Amino acid sequence: MLIQRCFGMNTKDLEYYHALVTEKNFSQVAEKFGVTQPTITNAIKRLEKEFQTNFFLRDQSHHNLTVTNNGWQFDQHVSTILSELEIAHKDIANAKEEQILFGLPPIIGNYFFPPLTPALMNYQLMDRLEVFEHGSAQLLKMLRHGDIDIALLGSLIPLNYPRLISRTIQHYPINIIVSKKHHLAKFAQRGIHFRELANEKFINFDEGFVHNQAFRMMCRINHIRPRTIYKTNDVHVLKSMVAENIGISYLTSLAILPSNGLVQIPLLDPEKPEFQISCVRRSTATLTPYKFALWDQLTKPRK
Repeated sequence: MLIQRCFGMNTKDLEYYHALVTEKNFSQVAEKFGVTQPTITNAIKRLEKEFQTNFFLRDQSHHNLTVTNNGWQFDQHVSTILSELEIAHKDIANAKEEQILFGLPPIIGNYFFPPLTPALMNYQLMDRLEVFEHGSAQLLKMLRHGDIDIALLGSLIPLNYPRLISRTIQHYPINIIVSKKHHLAKFAQRGIHFRELANEKFINFDEGFVHNQAFRMMCRINHIRPRTIYKTNDVHVLKSMVAENIGISYLTSLAILPSNGLVQIPLLDPEKPEFQISCVRRSTATLTPYKFALWDQLTKPRK
């Protein structure tokens, strides 16, 4: 009901309103939009009349502006409406170009996505993809803001967010990896408990990577704080440093190749995360034929 009422009014009024909540100054908002101060004043009056309440408390000169409780509540709705309008503009523009803005994290892009490309080429989809490579956390933000259309994301639990459709399509264990020369390599068959790693030196990913969340989770469960000697956003650098026996790491089996010279040690902990891969899109975005074909290919059941 609120959205219907808001779309019946000038959306510029909503933009002025949201800016005034942020700036709390009529003159600054007027200057920002290149309009007169009475334009902003009249917009606020229209909104307050429509909802029969005061959104702001102000004196005669419009100084010392205070947002009322109703004003803050209304701004939450206005922010959502303006965000959805911006996303709608992006979706329509992308649909016209028939391009697919596709999010692909580095590990998934390097080790999971390549075997899928022959099928995508058969459907003439590869030339339609404009790929954005970031960590899963950043790509999730971009997806929710309408900056990309579809993404393959890594997570520790199934993704469940408002206005998003998510399909978990694969999952892999996260193991301790060490050099063949490391003293822990002998536990490859037996496995190891995470608490036994309290005195080990770790090479980890930068913030924003799912593996970092998994590492912190295991440290918290086991009440230990192993030393992190280096952080990187490059999985190849991480594996190379581990192979040189500089430290150990905590990495999904998806990213380990026989040629890496690494030993994987499974964790024996009953509570341990898995690396899950999900295909995600916005529920409010209409699928073009090409986007539907991409979604269909990515979410097909796999052995």
